[in-house]
Amino acid sequence: MKIAYINPNATAAMTDGIVEAARLALPGAEIFGMTNSDGPAAIEGPEDGATAVPGLLARLGPARDQGADAIVIACFDDTGLAEAQAQAGCPVLGIGQASYVMAQLLGLRFSVVTSLPVSIPVIDENIDTSGFRGLCASVRASGLPVLTIEKGAPETVARIAAEIEAARAEDGAACAILGCAGMAPLTPELAQRTTIPLIDGVAASALLAQAAAGFLARGG
Repeated sequence: MKIAYINPNATAAMTDGIVEAARLALPGAEIFGMTNSDGPAAIEGPEDGATAVPGLLARLGPARDQGADAIVIACFDDTGLAEAQAQAGCPVLGIGQASYVMAQLLGLRFSVVTSLPVSIPVIDENIDTSGFRGLCASVRASGLPVLTIEKGAPETVARIAAEIEAARAEDGAACAILGCAGMAPLTPELAQRTTIPLIDGVAASALLAQAAAGFLARGG
């Protein structure tokens, strides 16, 4: 089983962290990463997402050429997901999509904790169009830029953990979805500081990608 994680932004260090988190979640699979060097350094809002789509789509073919049985778009906004699904010729998942599906499978009402407020409308739209609004307690911004999150400083972890606890106390969330790919490597530290289950979309997508590709391999 080979799974490709395509990072729609141009920050290779983030790709490395995403791949490491996916490998920890699914050690039996061969997981590799690809970075959209044609994209913005970070995706923060719809304009950045639109800028990233052409480069993202251009990497679908090379991912398949490297033997990918499934492809994961490693941006919580699920940048270009519908277009990629139409073109790839294999299962394509987004880490946002995978997070919502996992929360539904677990039967947990969720809050999303993301980066900046500019990301909230995109996430809200994705939740609405994919039919998960009934499970969503809230979408909250930590106020931290994506590249600040990716560096994982202690004060960054503390800020995200505080927002997760606020989602529990103020919004009644039964779990928190980590709404930024850069949060994936921080999951163990965040779990130590918080009191509700955490859903990391990188880990969730690895497990669900394996299931989807395996289902197709057995003939549907």
